[in-house]
Amino acid sequence: MTTLPLNSGFSIPIIGLGTWQGPPGKEQEVGDAVKTAIDLGYRHFDCAFCYENEDIIGEALAEKLKEGKVKRDDLFIVSKLWNTFHDPRHVMPAIKRTLEDLKLDYLDLYLMHWPHAYKYSPEDRHPIDKDSGLVALDLKTDYLDTWRAMESLVTKGLTRSIGLSNFNSKQLDRLIDNCNIVPAVNQIECHPYLNQQGLRKVCKDHGVIITAYSPLGSPERPWAKPGDPDVINDPKIAIIAEKYAKTPGQILLRYQVQLGNTTVPKSSNRARLKQNIDIFDFELSQEDMDYINTFNRKDGRICPNAEASHHPLYPFQPDIEF
Repeated sequence: MTTLPLNSGFSIPIIGLGTWQGPPGKEQEVGDAVKTAIDLGYRHFDCAFCYENEDIIGEALAEKLKEGKVKRDDLFIVSKLWNTFHDPRHVMPAIKRTLEDLKLDYLDLYLMHWPHAYKYSPEDRHPIDKDSGLVALDLKTDYLDTWRAMESLVTKGLTRSIGLSNFNSKQLDRLIDNCNIVPAVNQIECHPYLNQQGLRKVCKDHGVIITAYSPLGSPERPWAKPGDPDVINDPKIAIIAEKYAKTPGQILLRYQVQLGNTTVPKSSNRARLKQNIDIFDFELSQEDMDYINTFNRKDGRICPNAEASHHPLYPFQPDIEF
């Protein structure tokens, strides 16, 4: 599997498997998807406490490790600190719980899932404020304090690298100005309708690798409404796919590779899992890359995390170039 070097001294496989499987009821699909992906050659798995399936993923990983299909050092396992655990006191217990669920001794990369914090809740991932009816916010914890606690996880050997997710350019600059360990990764939504040109430049200037989530536009996201962005079914993408004798999904993933990003498409279908890593035998022309870049649109974001928009550290403020 082709990799990119991280500023931490390790390497990250360019293509990984996203493990969010949507609304409740599909939890077991992720275990089967992880086992199939390992058989097909995947080594990068993108997990998160918030997905509520790390125990199932842990069972799948343990099964493949026991089979001898892979060794632990072959794998690159990512997880994320959820918003309810930003208080520095809760950071280490959070990663230890994730490691227990995943049946691992260490992570390869641990990300702060969002820059904004929710009130501490050991089980409820979206605690509700009884007065407002909105998600209950923690307005006291600064992500800089959370980051310092995450830095200690590296020292203690609980994760090899640490990084961020969904941080905008101003938040990234501020953190880098006040950290001891520079983030290795910023995981962000990125696809032709939201190509993140400005943020990609800021990350590159800081030596921070981007992992693109929703690279296919999350066509099965449960909150999608008629008329919402649907990049994988864009007729212009279909025409490009026909030109290269590839699927639209393969064009979208190759686009990420040529932007210099790593990416974590989600699938539980064996044929699509195979297609998603079969993107290293062709290259999009610069003309086609430039053309796809013109698809960027103001309403292109599909994962706004709107429940937290009332938090002052919410990253998608309209006056900030994300």
